[in-house]
Amino acid sequence: MSILIKGGRVIDPANKIDAVFDILIENNKISKVAKNIQTKVETIIDAKGKIVAPGIIDMHVHLREPGREDKETIASGTAAAAKSGVTTVLAMPNTHPAMDCPKSIELLQKIINKDAKVEVLICGAITKGRLGQELTDIAVLKKSGVYAISDDGSSVDNDDLMLEALKKAKQAKVLTICHCEDKKISGKGVINLGFNSTRLGLRGISNESEYKRVKRDIELAEKAGASVHIAHVSCRESVEIIAKAKKKGIKVTAETAPHYFALSEDDIVDYDTNMKINPPLRAKEDVAAIKAGLKDGTIDTIASDHAPHTENEKDIEFDRAEFGKIGLESGLAVSIMELIDKKILSWPELIEKLAVNPAKILGIDKGSLSVGASADIIIVDVEREFILEKKSIVSKSKNSPFIGKKVKGLVEYTIYNGEIVYKS
Repeated sequence: MSILIKGGRVIDPANKIDAVFDILIENNKISKVAKNIQTKVETIIDAKGKIVAPGIIDMHVHLREPGREDKETIASGTAAAAKSGVTTVLAMPNTHPAMDCPKSIELLQKIINKDAKVEVLICGAITKGRLGQELTDIAVLKKSGVYAISDDGSSVDNDDLMLEALKKAKQAKVLTICHCEDKKISGKGVINLGFNSTRLGLRGISNESEYKRVKRDIELAEKAGASVHIAHVSCRESVEIIAKAKKKGIKVTAETAPHYFALSEDDIVDYDTNMKINPPLRAKEDVAAIKAGLKDGTIDTIASDHAPHTENEKDIEFDRAEFGKIGLESGLAVSIMELIDKKILSWPELIEKLAVNPAKILGIDKGSLSVGASADIIIVDVEREFILEKKSIVSKSKNSPFIGKKVKGLVEYTIYNGEIVYKS
């Protein structure tokens, strides 16, 4: 298919482009980026007044398949991604069975090949069954096609085992992603420890349960000489520890999610379980630190941590409800409102967080609008406001803390591998 995108504001930080251009797509690739391209094509898209940017690369998505297809499937999750301008997702390994062996990865890859509407990369598990007791064969997982390893949803408690995992990941040239939580500290907590946990009569989770494990995992990565990526950073102390590690030259990168810079513990009212997230929504000073970390580059990427759950897992008492919320369909709009409109980031800086940096961290040839690159492109009406309604959510689960809220920035087109996979 040949597509000509006309007159959009093209933002391509990888090539230092922020100007009005046309983009020509031929044979699934970007063939030309220039002003006033004149040629015969099958499809012309008028992008005047719109942002044209590389497709979003979301490094933290739970697609639930295989094993919990009642929550999400590859088909439904990637449809939600396409609607949201996400052209590549990294699928977390806490499926049933876990992504801890070639057989499981082969099973998932077959489903991806059949059902995925955008690119799905597989994250393998660090330990067998994600039980934190025995390492997977990381080299074999890499050969099976994984792009990273993580026990996301759990942290590897044993220091020696985690150090060995980092060493083996370095040998295999695969990224280690750390869910940083010391469950001896977080215990049975359900929201941030503070005034609100007392007011609501709910057990609290301290910042310490996160940042102590962030510190440990970075120290182990330094000892191993390995790269480490810290998932879903939520608190001030974690940002400070990561900043110091970067200044020291340790190979650490980090992500946060939109709910950590758009919401705080003060937004938990009426025991809304869609606000029950792990790590929890933190204090306003933590929200400010996350925004500062995004601004100064301490936090490299924004990921959704899309975690779908069924209504019967969420519409129950707060203590018993599952942790997590969906995030694919609100991520870009919330980022625009909280970061662009509030002048925390410029548009090129936001695209770096959403596309350029994730591609670099994962080591994939994406995140740019270079001639010859795969045509993964989004076109966004950045001024278009809309209400995020339950009925409009494509994800199989509807557990979003942003339902009913007015958001801004509508994805009009998502083009993946040169094909239009979503049109609003």
